[in-house]
Amino acid sequence: MEMSENIIPDVLEKASDVLETATTEVEQKVEAAVNYADMTFKELLDSFQEIFSDEQKMKRQKELEAIRTAFYKKLGKEKTEENPLTEIEESFKSLYDDYKKERAEYNRLLDKERAENLEKKKAVLEDLKALVEAQEDISATFPAFREIQNRWREIGPVPVNSFRDINDTYQYYVVKFYDMVKINHELRDLDFKKNLEVKEAFCEAAEKLADNPNVVEAFRELQKLHEQWKEYGPVAKEYRDSIWDRFKAATAVINKKYQAHFESLKGVQADNLAAKTVLCEKVEAIADKAEAGGISSNEWNALAKQIEDIQKEWKTIGFASKKDNQKIYDRFRAACDRFYLKKREFYEAYKGIMQDNLQKKVEIVEQVEALKSSTEWKKTTDQIIQLQKQWQEIGPVAHKKGDQLWKRFRAACDEFFSERDKNAKPENDYHANLKAKKKIIEEINAYELSDDAAANEAAAADFNQKWQSIGFVPFKEKEKINQAFKDAFQAKFPSFSYRGGRRNQGRPSQKAPRSEKDILIQQYNTLQQDIDTYENNIGFFAMSKNSEPLIKQMREKIEVAKEELKALQDKIRQMEQAEAEKEQEQ
Repeated sequence: MEMSENIIPDVLEKASDVLETATTEVEQKVEAAVNYADMTFKELLDSFQEIFSDEQKMKRQKELEAIRTAFYKKLGKEKTEENPLTEIEESFKSLYDDYKKERAEYNRLLDKERAENLEKKKAVLEDLKALVEAQEDISATFPAFREIQNRWREIGPVPVNSFRDINDTYQYYVVKFYDMVKINHELRDLDFKKNLEVKEAFCEAAEKLADNPNVVEAFRELQKLHEQWKEYGPVAKEYRDSIWDRFKAATAVINKKYQAHFESLKGVQADNLAAKTVLCEKVEAIADKAEAGGISSNEWNALAKQIEDIQKEWKTIGFASKKDNQKIYDRFRAACDRFYLKKREFYEAYKGIMQDNLQKKVEIVEQVEALKSSTEWKKTTDQIIQLQKQWQEIGPVAHKKGDQLWKRFRAACDEFFSERDKNAKPENDYHANLKAKKKIIEEINAYELSDDAAANEAAAADFNQKWQSIGFVPFKEKEKINQAFKDAFQAKFPSFSYRGGRRNQGRPSQKAPRSEKDILIQQYNTLQQDIDTYENNIGFFAMSKNSEPLIKQMREKIEVAKEELKALQDKIRQMEQAEAEKEQEQ
């Protein structure tokens, strides 16, 4: 049986068309498995090194080039004069240069091998052509034809630009062999049968790929089957359409799943884009607030923490579509950069303010150190107290230098007051005064309250008068002894002011002030004295990290007390205005 010289089997043409279509779909739809744009420099270097260490690295060239693109794009954004990132860049450049050398050698050897394979296949074609044109007896030509087919299949790949031409030429002579060589039906049918069995096996393999949960992997395996399909000759004419239809049907199942896979990815990617857009809006709002200004140091830290949390959440969200993924990342990165730029500008200015504060405190320390040896006790005491108040009014400085200055300042103050106490006149014996005040505290603690409220008030007034009549105590003991007296007095006489007057804050009293206005004035004076005490205490706390909570607590108390003071002042003014209006009416 002979075949027409110009006919190439429909099977081969259809297989080629399917393969080309599938390859185009892969190139258009397969997304990168990893988004290197979100990686740090270290992660990019590690990823590059991991792939470079793989024996199959030359088959993963696209991944390596994607890492390189992401690295230099990130370097272009984050590299500055202050932070040139030289070491990171040199590390990556050295690693990439090693890869380029290996790739060049690999490509050279691969090109050489493919060129050699091309020459081998050309030689096989010449043998096949000669065999076809010889038209010898089948007993001699068919075994030679089989040997030629085996030699052809054993030869590896050829250059891409030569593959189609040489493969089409081979298929042409294979078909022509069956058409032109006078072959007996038995041997020809046997060859057709063998080809049919192989292609049925290909169909079964393609059908099993439908069960592979990894649709991308299944699609790649299908391409290999199509390539192998081309390596085999035709089957009997009555089976050609049916075997191809079966293979085509299995191919369609894989293609359909492959298409559905990427359609489902579109929905997920759209959700990821929406989630990332929300995060962009959050960061942009924070960046807008940063650019508006008026933010304290603590608020900057809180906003930075919010940014860090949002960045962590960003990393938990998957990729958007290839078209949108880089755009949304650039938007997110730009908003973060805007915030951190303003934060950096703030702290640069803040450092300038702290430097000015440092200079002011240095000047105060130098003044106190110049006064510490003075023997003009009264005059110098007033001067140092005034300098202490100025110290309290100066803003923050760097902790390390601030602690050092505070130690110098406190040491100079202590040295002066220690000498002052040692040289105290008999009528102002500070240590004796301290003992006397401790004794009064002991008497208060030992006092047993009477059922007679008037007697208790008289005792409280007597304790208070004795306390006020005692002179100064050693400077170092001042705050401690005053606090001890306050605690003891308030515990024993809660309704009586230790500064010399009854408290009237809702507690019943037999001797209430003359009017409501008097009550408010008394409360106002007491509150003002509390504020003075708080402010004085701040100046004598150790200016270290451990004392910051105490200082903060004192400042909060002062703010609350000032608000109460303002409210009392408004009430008193209203009463005075009402009294004035009443007098005018009379």
